[in-house]
Amino acid sequence: MLVAFSVAPSGTGRADGSVHDAVAAAVKVVRESGLAHRTSSMFTEIEGEWDEVFAVVKAATDAVLPFGSRVSLVLKADIRPGYTGELDGKIERLERAIEEAAADDAPSA
Repeated sequence: MLVAFSVAPSGTGRADGSVHDAVAAAVKVVRESGLAHRTSSMFTEIEGEWDEVFAVVKAATDAVLPFGSRVSLVLKADIRPGYTGELDGKIERLERAIEEAAADDAPSA
């Protein structure tokens, strides 16, 4: 299973609205989990079995709680039993498809 999630506090009292300290606490939990993961500017993706992934999402959410009066969690899951390595596999297949489409569109000599 792949899960993309974003967790952030609100009601932080910070004038600039920054949540980077809270996000850092959540990402630390993910990194320490030992599960395959990737963090971008908007989401963290994590791969594993249902119970272990959701335990990490809960722990990451709990890590953000002290930073504000409430927490927002956005989550999207790709549940595909029997598949592993999809964190990278999906990207590799996408890149191959883009390369093949570019080759098909190239003018022939």
